Order: sequence, then C-alpha cells, then structure tokens
Amino acid sequence: MPLPKYKLSKSRRDKRRTHQKLDAPGLSTCSQCGETKLPHHVCLSCGTYKGRTVIEIEEGK
Repeated sequence: MPLPKYKLSKSRRDKRRTHQKLDAPGLSTCSQCGETKLPHHVCLSCGTYKGRTVIEIEEGK
C-alpha cells in the first residue's frame, strides 16, 4: 500500500476537510399558525400546506 512521502501540515489537512460539516436545516414559518416547519412540507401542528388543509390534526393530544 502506498504511504505518504511527506508529512501534511495541519492547515493543509484541515483545508481538505472544510466541506465535511453539518448544516442546520433551513426553517420557515407556517402562514396559518406561525409555527416553525421545514420548507415545502406540511405543517405538523395545523396540517396545512400552501393554505389548504391536507391532513386532519386531532386536538385531544
């Protein structure tokens, strides 16, 4: 197996790893109830998507 001929510095090693990070998901607010939700998804608190009721949410929970 090949081995590195020269030692890589920490800064050169870390430059290669700059894109290996986690990003926080982008959140938007629901236009009906104001709760935070994922964009382009049904709101889980009120069950609406683009102003229309898509799923019925039970209030007894």
